[in-house]
Amino acid sequence: MSASTTAPWWRDAVVYQVYPRSFADADGDGMGDLPGITRRLEYLRDLGVDAVWLSPFYRSPQADGGYDVADYRDVDPLFGTLADFDALAARARELGLRLIVDLVPNHTSSAHAWFRAALAAGPGSRERARYLFRDGRGPGGEEPPNNWESIFGGLAWTRVSDLPVDVRAGADDDQWYLHLFDSSQPDLDWTDPQVHVEFLDVLRFWHERGVDGFRIDVAHGLVKAEGLPDWAGTVVMAEGTVDTADTADTADTDDTADTDDPVDSADTAAATDSGPMFDQDGVHEIYREWHALLAELDPEAALIAEAWVQPMSRLALYVRPDEMQQAFNFAYLTAGWDARVVRSVIEESIEVLGAVGASPTWVLSNHDVIRHATRLALGASGSGPNGLRASDPQPDAALGLRRAKAATLQMLALPGSAYLYQGEELGLPDHTTMRDEFRADPAFLRTDGAEVGRDGCRVPMPWAGGEPGAGFSFGADVAGWLPQPAVYADLAVDRQEGRADSTLEFYRAALALRRDLGLGRRELSWRATPGPDVLAFAVGDVHVVTNFGDRPVRLDVSPGAEVLIASGAVDRRTGSLTLPGECTAWIRD
Repeated sequence: MSASTTAPWWRDAVVYQVYPRSFADADGDGMGDLPGITRRLEYLRDLGVDAVWLSPFYRSPQADGGYDVADYRDVDPLFGTLADFDALAARARELGLRLIVDLVPNHTSSAHAWFRAALAAGPGSRERARYLFRDGRGPGGEEPPNNWESIFGGLAWTRVSDLPVDVRAGADDDQWYLHLFDSSQPDLDWTDPQVHVEFLDVLRFWHERGVDGFRIDVAHGLVKAEGLPDWAGTVVMAEGTVDTADTADTADTDDTADTDDPVDSADTAAATDSGPMFDQDGVHEIYREWHALLAELDPEAALIAEAWVQPMSRLALYVRPDEMQQAFNFAYLTAGWDARVVRSVIEESIEVLGAVGASPTWVLSNHDVIRHATRLALGASGSGPNGLRASDPQPDAALGLRRAKAATLQMLALPGSAYLYQGEELGLPDHTTMRDEFRADPAFLRTDGAEVGRDGCRVPMPWAGGEPGAGFSFGADVAGWLPQPAVYADLAVDRQEGRADSTLEFYRAALALRRDLGLGRRELSWRATPGPDVLAFAVGDVHVVTNFGDRPVRLDVSPGAEVLIASGAVDRRTGSLTLPGECTAWIRD
């Protein structure tokens, strides 16, 4: 990847994820909303990001934080109105910020008009063909159609006759419907042409309202294996259990590989078994349809896949030239605090994604995983546990923040795009001691608390440390929809702005340097290191060194070397510098 000034905006963009219900509350009801986001857009412009990605704000019963969509063309009253969205989009354009929205095509809400009609119409109807309704097995169809389990716990099937009377819409049959997530999120059947037509129209609708890109939720799940066969595996998303160092060199091992396809077929065949519900080849035809539509509407529009698939060669299939533009790099997020694994993921990402002409993406936190300021202090590889509670061993906050800043500074130097999650620029940790009565994640509710869930990373943003709710609700003395840990007041925006040693000013400085130096569009080359716990590479004339160890390391540099930015205190001497443990530095030598 070489430096270029003509490449599309998304190839090296820094994208900031906003979780609408937890970003800013303009109307004082304790729930974030679109007007609140609009009022904070200047903050994001000043932070130095290029684009804002909004998690779902569509009309929804909110059983899964808005990922249960009842109307794809309207704004939920919790968050405002379509006019509020239009005002947000207009203000973003004025500030030079691109706008990305979430699209949830794997499933709808059970409150969606289509599903209500499907229940009312009965078995064999045209309306039911849009979803995956099936007859049960065994005497009287009392057993589910297969043995699949929900990602949120329990069966992935619900029997119509088991639904509450007020949900059934008059249905009295015993068919079952598939839901890979909550029972209120029935999976769509993408073999039905009407589903294709509907989502093409949804894409048009939001593009016409000023949207520059779409993040595709569960992009690998839309197509299921024919016949919906039983499967002995466990359905997971963010497992992070595969050692990428063991899979990085699997390409080019089969002399019969299709040399016309830049993704080696031998590597493709080595894919982790995602089960018959995920990563089926049929999904790619859907994204070719979407690519063709957006290419007509706006050649620079972006499709971004949320696809938890392995190995990297499978992920690369989603970003071939006629499909999506980018895919989230969860291998990087789950690499943990390990120099060897991180290097392997970076190498493989650049090589395999580059082979199809795609730019890599890098991400450390989002709304589905423990924040990296907490996760990196746990000592666990992968994405970590699914939430923490007070009875769990508590992470070392100072260690977590130190590693998080080092990891972020490394990430922002890598070629490609970087994705930030709201509040990470403040060094926010997860809420690891939240009382169970506040939890709302369906993963917690469906497992009777066995899964702690993701609420800890979704806590409302702190804006003003001395105000009620740390300023989350503009001028209102109300509690946010989730409680904030006490430390959030000290980490609020107003407590960090203008303070040279703050995490916020560190992010601002790093983002400004990344943009000024064009790091996202430059090539990476590896450099020798003084030990196995050190990772070093060059991007253009900037040397990036991360010390994963807990002891200082000495680096030989030229007398004129300049430390551009570091996540910790670097000891500079003539001809050398000492990098403390758990620290990253950008050096121009």
